[in-house]
Amino acid sequence: MLKKIVIAGGNGFLGRTLISYFNNKAEKIVVLSRKPFSGSGKAIVEIWNADSPGEWTHQLEGADVLINLCGKNVNCRYTTKNRKAIYESRIKPTQLLAEAVRGCAIPPKLWINSSSATIYKASFDKLMTEAHGETGDDFSMDVCKTWEREFNNCQLSSTRKIIFRTGIVLGNGGGALPPMRTLAKLGFGMQGNGDQYCSWVHELDFCRAVEHVIDNRHAEGIYNICVPTPVRNKKFMELLHRVINVRVSIPLPGWILEAGAFLIRTETELVLKSRKVFPKRLLDEGFVFEFHDAKSAFEELCRKEARIRHDSILSH
Repeated sequence: MLKKIVIAGGNGFLGRTLISYFNNKAEKIVVLSRKPFSGSGKAIVEIWNADSPGEWTHQLEGADVLINLCGKNVNCRYTTKNRKAIYESRIKPTQLLAEAVRGCAIPPKLWINSSSATIYKASFDKLMTEAHGETGDDFSMDVCKTWEREFNNCQLSSTRKIIFRTGIVLGNGGGALPPMRTLAKLGFGMQGNGDQYCSWVHELDFCRAVEHVIDNRHAEGIYNICVPTPVRNKKFMELLHRVINVRVSIPLPGWILEAGAFLIRTETELVLKSRKVFPKRLLDEGFVFEFHDAKSAFEELCRKEARIRHDSILSH
């Protein structure tokens, strides 16, 4: 049983997923949030502005782990204003948390900082590992590199530091799956030519990876958080159609995606970039994924969604 987990920016999809997973594994869960929200179980909300020190800093004292999930959602148009907000919403909280940790009498034992598997170049052949992955220079990759550099510059003598380069997390409570499932239910299939790879991880395995590095006292540095078997977009959508029993599958070519992305104010990179990432460090340490193929992940999540919908109907 962990004594205390602190989650900065924990009111989103991944934060709520972690709260649910660790509810019976930690005595106390503290969420640093800009605004109140209805937590669950043991979670309490501590208000902060993610920009300056305050009363919230005492919550870091004696924490087993600090998890930083702060960052503006990248599901938007990359305008000048949004680019600045995407950078600042990651860099400033990281700097602020480092300052707060340095001021602790009993600092957190571990700090896990978010990053993204999109830090790697688009790849159709090479598997990108932590040691041999290739990064490049575009907006998304530069955001990740700047964020990681800021985190690595934080000199903390008593706190282990880990970076999670996370792929697409599949869950019903947010992220990529709900809109992709909606597209599939409408009869739409692969995006672009469908050859691009998707590196993904089930929400349960994401939480288990967090638990793994907490328990592994020697774990430090960069971890890729995704299954070892990335799947092409065409196959990904075929499996999703099969699980939800939709036979029609209309391809969405690039030009339609560009027009649609403009209308809904997002970017096609989120679905068209080929991410072929490999979690070598997790596997080397004996981590076993409970959901290693997309079909089993879709089936479990769709069953869970159906149960929730059924229980909701009964409660009304």
